[in-house]
Amino acid sequence: MIGEPLSAFTSWPLRRWLAAVVAATACVLLVAIPTDLIDTPLFGREIPPTWWAWPALLSSSILGGLLVATYVATSDQQAQPDASATRRGGWVGAALTYFAVGCPVCNKVVLLALGSAGAITWFEPVQPVLQVLAICLLAWALRRRLLGELSCPTTTSGDVARV
Repeated sequence: MIGEPLSAFTSWPLRRWLAAVVAATACVLLVAIPTDLIDTPLFGREIPPTWWAWPALLSSSILGGLLVATYVATSDQQAQPDASATRRGGWVGAALTYFAVGCPVCNKVVLLALGSAGAITWFEPVQPVLQVLAICLLAWALRRRLLGELSCPTTTSGDVARV
């Protein structure tokens, strides 16, 4: 069952792999800079990152990069039509990763919703759960896209020749 979607990777051209690397790198930078996992003078962090923040970010970024690469057309076929469910899974997974690895009291949305005491008491313990959900959503969306590549193409009524 797991090997089935993984066999889709064997037919990927170089440009898909390059797209995956570029997208994964962009995911890392887009999350790590504002959450201050990469130290910059632009952003600060009140609470140091957890031990699992980098492994979580890297796994989500790899899954996100592979997911983005599934939207790159191969030379012999066009890219699959984008299923809105898998697109949502990708975006929600990326957003959950941002909230999971970020500083609980530095996040303005969390502070507005819960206040600083609520961010520490309620939000910080939930962050690992958010990351598990992010990885599950990204893996689900990637699996759906890969299984779609392996399925037999169908014809629509416009493609059928009329006699």
